Amino acid sequence: MKKRIVIFASGSGTNAENIIKYFQRTQFAEVVRVLSNKKDAKVLDRAEKLGVNTVFFTKDELFSEEGVLKILKESKPDIIVLAGFLLKFPENILKEFPNKVINIHPALLPKYGGKGMYGNYVHEAVVKNNEAETGITIHYVNENYDEGAIISQKKVTLSKNETPETVAEKVHILEYEWFPKIIEEVLRNG
Repeated sequence: MKKRIVIFASGSGTNAENIIKYFQRTQFAEVVRVLSNKKDAKVLDRAEKLGVNTVFFTKDELFSEEGVLKILKESKPDIIVLAGFLLKFPENILKEFPNKVINIHPALLPKYGGKGMYGNYVHEAVVKNNEAETGITIHYVNENYDEGAIISQKKVTLSKNETPETVAEKVHILEYEWFPKIIEEVLRNG
């Protein structure tokens, strides 16, 4: 039986789309549902075009026993993947699915993590501080932003004349290459 993946995303959904396509090419696992807290998030369109069930939910539903938690119990995920999901993940879901919620962060944690450190804000800080390298961190989610146990980090070297945009491009390449592979690895070892 295929492993079941549920993705949470808030934005355009390029990582979610990449993960869906990666697992559509395997017999090992499949993305069974994509959930978003933004009604107009492009991720919902991307997932629907790829035949994946989507759900929009409100912030209240995220923290309610009868909202998102109920949907997740019905979905029976082997892993829950946060791919550009910007809300703090609720403790009741973390308790119900211990060590089954993972996130990707566009920097080498613990640097450039925490509340408000996402997307271009991270890349701007990396450039401002003249970092010689950056990368991605895939980690388990706990009750604090970006503080869960690290599963994997992948690095990329930066030059002196980087911009936030060039850093973002390099980080996206790492995300697309490694996030699906690390998800598969976690599922196989879990």
